[in-house]
Amino acid sequence: MAATPYIVTRGIVLRETETRESDKILTLLTAEYGKLSVIARGARRKNCRFAAAAQTLAFSEWTLYRRGEWCYADEGATIALFEGLRRELPRLALGFYFAELTETVTGSEEESGALLSHLLNGLYALDTLEKPEALVRSAFEFRALALAGYEPLADACAVCGRSDPQEPVLDALQGVVRCRDCAGPDGGRPAPLCAGSLCALRHILYGPPRRLYSFTLAPPALERLSRAAELFVSAQLDRGFQTLDFYKSVRAAEQPSN
Repeated sequence: MAATPYIVTRGIVLRETETRESDKILTLLTAEYGKLSVIARGARRKNCRFAAAAQTLAFSEWTLYRRGEWCYADEGATIALFEGLRRELPRLALGFYFAELTETVTGSEEESGALLSHLLNGLYALDTLEKPEALVRSAFEFRALALAGYEPLADACAVCGRSDPQEPVLDALQGVVRCRDCAGPDGGRPAPLCAGSLCALRHILYGPPRRLYSFTLAPPALERLSRAAELFVSAQLDRGFQTLDFYKSVRAAEQPSN
């Protein structure tokens, strides 16, 4: 970040950490500067002028100033709070997962416009679009990793070159699609696909960002896509996510007991 007294930027809060009596440390994602750690003094007070802007998943315009290695919040005005998302705990939990995943794949203080737009679109989809959560989550995961440099090769079988792989399998570790027979018995971490889920994967990776969520899948194909996306994230990043575990626990609690 340039050494100027004040900067004005738009960003979304990926994470908030309470500190001292009334302050927060915000992890803010901006287009120009990537991730920023911002000290928001007094953000936990009811009369704080930027309290609403300093909550996780709030998209706001900020006036910041730098002192030493830290950025400090001077002003914050909300642009979008995604109120519909916040009214449903499962979707809110999924939004927190989107934020944690984005934070994981974003560098500090480097241009991140594409990832910021992707996160905003994902939250908008949860907030407004009447789409299955599994569809939104799978599309978000695959596209987020592609934007971060982990894009899988899905245009053809990586072994035989067929554009329509027979019984397609995503090797989540190698990041390639293969025919089932081409994958072999020790083919990495396989995630079985089908014609429908492979078509959806290609739409996610190669289609226009504005139409990312404009597809439908039958439940079996959507389940394959969802499993493949989760396995791919786990294999490529070699870590789990507490927010995803929380989302799953919330969804499990809503399932009727037998």
